[in-house]
Amino acid sequence: MRTGNERRDFIKQGLFLAGAAGVLVSGLAPIAARAQVVSKPVRRPDRYEDSFIFERKPYTWPGNKTLAIWIAPNVEVWNYDSPVGVGVSPNSSNIVPDVINYGWREYGLRVGLWRFADVFDAAGVKATVALNSLVCEHYPKAVDEMKKRGWEFMGHGTTNSESLAGLNPEREREVIRSVLNTIEQATGRKPRGWLGSGLVETYNTLDILAGEGVIYCGDWNTDDQPYPMKVKTGKLFSIPYCMEINDIPLFIRKGYTGEQYYRSVIDQFETLLADSKKQPRVMGIPLHPMITGQPLRIKYLQRAIAEMQKNDAVWFATGGEIIDAYQRAHPTG
Repeated sequence: MRTGNERRDFIKQGLFLAGAAGVLVSGLAPIAARAQVVSKPVRRPDRYEDSFIFERKPYTWPGNKTLAIWIAPNVEVWNYDSPVGVGVSPNSSNIVPDVINYGWREYGLRVGLWRFADVFDAAGVKATVALNSLVCEHYPKAVDEMKKRGWEFMGHGTTNSESLAGLNPEREREVIRSVLNTIEQATGRKPRGWLGSGLVETYNTLDILAGEGVIYCGDWNTDDQPYPMKVKTGKLFSIPYCMEINDIPLFIRKGYTGEQYYRSVIDQFETLLADSKKQPRVMGIPLHPMITGQPLRIKYLQRAIAEMQKNDAVWFATGGEIIDAYQRAHPTG
């Protein structure tokens, strides 16, 4: 068992790394580091048009709402013989089996997810589940319960012990197709959305997704509105996932309390709501059942949803409903 001091050091280390990354991206890195690439062309993804939000034509969501909110619980499985995965306790030696972290993750499916279900049922909102396809094989009853509630399903890789990183196009297409087909067989509907395991992509992912009929992706946190992405065939839209209020960085990396999490979600909400008077906005709420589904945290999610539901300008929707509404407002894309 890790000592209390080791756990505190784990959190401090995460805060240090996050701070160091912030320094690098803020332009405060040493001048020499920037000078090394001063003459090198900037490579950009070429996956979307440059667009400033103040230049766009205003529109509204159904019912004349201005802020769309979608809730995205990540329902995942991990390999017991792998040290890979988000953890509640440090495992710097990559010990396998990592019982403390594996058991903590399993709590999410056994208990935490059903706290989410109780909260969403009481609030009358439907989730958009980022689903590892092997959940369908190992936890079929969990999939049935989510389906029974009318939740939407996005593809989310096979497990969260692996990602798409390093796959050649043929193998990546095979994996994505298998994920989509497995979820379709278990739920009766092929996923229209995708969230990469760890939000990891290759240079080919978006083209493969569009080619397989996926129409929206939450991997690109570049905007407050959906927008069309450039793909070789079909069509694909980005949807705001809102990593800033993802419960992994807030609770696990930054060590937030429930009150701080609640305040962060509401701060995000209040600003987007005010902004939506000029331009419609989308707010995603990324969740993990082994984190926010814990007894000490669930009430803060429940409070946040109740607070947001008080405003008549808010539309709680699924990812697919938001993209469908966006397409109706932008018939030419």
